[in-house]
Formats: sequence, structure tokens, C-alpha cells
Amino acid sequence: MGQALVAAAKSVSDEVHAHSLHCYFVRAGDPKIPVLYQVDRTRDGKSFCVRSVKAIQHGQPIFICQASFQKTQPSPIQHQFTMPTVPSPTELLTNEQLINKYLRDPNLAEKYRIGLNKMLAQEVPIEIKPVNPPNLYGKVPQEPKQLFWVRARGYIGECDMKLHCCVAAYISDYAFLSTALLPHVQHSVRFVVSLDHSMWFHAPFRSDEWMLYECESPWAGGSRGLVCGRLWRQDGVLAASCAQEGVFRERTSTIPSKL
Repeated sequence: MGQALVAAAKSVSDEVHAHSLHCYFVRAGDPKIPVLYQVDRTRDGKSFCVRSVKAIQHGQPIFICQASFQKTQPSPIQHQFTMPTVPSPTELLTNEQLINKYLRDPNLAEKYRIGLNKMLAQEVPIEIKPVNPPNLYGKVPQEPKQLFWVRARGYIGECDMKLHCCVAAYISDYAFLSTALLPHVQHSVRFVVSLDHSMWFHAPFRSDEWMLYECESPWAGGSRGLVCGRLWRQDGVLAASCAQEGVFRERTSTIPSKL
């Protein structure tokens, strides 16, 4: 998704910035095969530009995206929600620090120990600090809401906002759908996949600086779940909003996993 936005951004002028994207995941991708990004210049207007992007493997689209760009246009009509009150990122542990803390527990069940070590071995380009870490020691249903402090690893710096939007698009997709499963931990889920993802950019931000990611799932049913998210700057400014729908299959389901 972030790479599709990169491809679209290369075809527009420096005078415009990304304000929204709408994506559909139509086929499974193959990480061993290069992806061809086909960009169509759908519209170049006075205020807005629209680009259509297809990600292609084996001659077929695996992902399609509509990205819209806008020239800066100040307006007196503006409002936003209030950022949740949470501990600052300096007061919280990263995912890796939490995992190491859990692994030091001599009473940790072996199945959890194996899973945590696999998570620790993964190279994730995002730093994450959960505000309310999950309970690993019991399957207790929770309200479908999560709060994380997130940022890209490494220094990106002051640059074209399009790049920070691309990185934020990647960040927004990470562990997003898991929010919808929090009330349903008693079910064994064998298949989770994104169907579509939309994002709207509201204010300038730095994706390599801590932002609060507020996630909530207002609905799940029919083997699908909807999750909404908001990315907040530390100064309380709402930087971006997003929404994603995904498919969930239980292990006992007779419906095939392939879409």
C-alpha cells in the first residue's frame, strides 16, 4: 500500500500533497516475485489530482489503489475530535521490551514462549509501544479498542510530506485488523486477510516521530470485520484517519480460505 502511494506520488508535482487513498487487496501476493506498479493519470485538476495504481504479479492485478492529491487550501472551517489522554511514549515499553519481560517469567507456558520468540525474531520496521498491553496468560475477551504509540524505525527527517504519508500508510496497516478479534479470543481463527483499506491525511506530520494510533472496531459479522483508526501527533493534532475491512475464518469453518 505504501509502495503504491510512492508510485502515484512520483507522477504528480511538488505543489500537491496526498490527502486520501482507497485500496483493494484482490489477490494474494508472492513475496518472491517483483511487483510491477502501473500508474494511470486519471485526472489533473486545478486543486486535485487523482491517480489509479495497479500492483501486478504474474500478469494479474493483486492490488488496486485510487490516490488523490490536493494543493494546500487554507479554510476557516475546521474542527477535530480530542486526542485521548494516555501516558507519553517515554513512560511505556516497546513491543520487544514487553516480549523480553514475558520471556523472563519462569511460569510462562511453552506454547507462548515459542510464539513470543518467533515474534522477537521478526524484523519489523516500526517501533510500537502499546498503551494497554494484551493479556498473554488467559483468553479474556476485551473491548475492540487498542491504543499504540507508533513511529518508523530510523531517521527520515524533513522531506516531502508524500514520503511521510507513504510510511504512515504502511504503519496504519500493521496489526490493525487484530482489533476486531479482541472480543472473540475464545474462537480459534485460522485465516485473517485485508479486503480494503482507506486513509485520509489531515495535517502535516513526521512518521519517524511518535504518534498515537487509536484503533476501534465498531462492527464484525458475516466473516468480516471493520476497524477504524486515528493517528495523532503528540501535540494533539489529528494527522490522519483510516478504515479497513477484513475477512476472518475460524478453524472449524468449512468455507475455503482462498477468496
